Amino acid sequence: MRVLVVTAVPAERDAVTRAFGDGTRVTVRRVPGAELHRVRGSGGPGGPGGPGVAIDVLAGGAGPAAAAAATAFGLASGHASAMPGDAPGPTPGPGSGAAPDGSVSGPYTPGSAPHCLAPASYDLVVSAGIGGGFVPAAPVGSLVVASGIVAADLGAETPEGFVPVTGLGFGRDRHVPPRSLVRDVTAATGALPGEILTVSTVTGSAERAAALLAAHPRAAAEAMEGFGVAEAADRAGVPVLELRAVSNAVGPRDRDAWRIGDALTALTGAFGKLLPVLEGWTRHDRHHA
Repeated sequence: MRVLVVTAVPAERDAVTRAFGDGTRVTVRRVPGAELHRVRGSGGPGGPGGPGVAIDVLAGGAGPAAAAAATAFGLASGHASAMPGDAPGPTPGPGSGAAPDGSVSGPYTPGSAPHCLAPASYDLVVSAGIGGGFVPAAPVGSLVVASGIVAADLGAETPEGFVPVTGLGFGRDRHVPPRSLVRDVTAATGALPGEILTVSTVTGSAERAAALLAAHPRAAAEAMEGFGVAEAADRAGVPVLELRAVSNAVGPRDRDAWRIGDALTALTGAFGKLLPVLEGWTRHDRHHA
């Protein structure tokens, strides 16, 4: 099982990798515009991720465009250390500083030559990070898993109001993650299932929050990257999931009320519970989601 996790910023990426523990070996590789951090389960029954689960995590930047580009590059590059069933990459040359499997552990040196491995397919893409929650359903500190990933501001303003891109007769404005996976993640993490809205401009007023809820009554959270990640994953034929830890309430901006540290801690805890779910979902439900 190979999973590509896409966050916006390094703090979110590192919160994901911490789910494996401070002593976990992290392999760092480059894809265009980003570093790909490989972690895997510690091995043995019950260990984070379980045997056979490898997680590649990258911080792709803020907003749907950056997230889509980073996801597409990550999927196309297919950088990974060898696992059973993976296509082997070329053997590193003398003096490359790489292990026999092509991996590099420890600090990454900018400007060094990338270690190229044969592309290998991913089984799942996850958009992950912190976000705003629609209260009272998703209070600060809670988790939300997307039942739908919705582009909430993709469309046109008209005298009668906002028209989504689908109402204009082209494009799409939502992706639906595998229902069985959403159900299992909800049970394992205690996350609230609901629509996660992707916006290019974060909500900063009560009026805008109310308008979003009126247009999307099943919305539980908003963030800036999910739809971009989902678009890239869908075009590669890979299922997508979105998981958010709530750092603030959607509405008037109040930086003093934000709890970013608490949300990052919740994100780490969620991935510690999520990874065993992925192994079980791979075995039983991946092709019947």
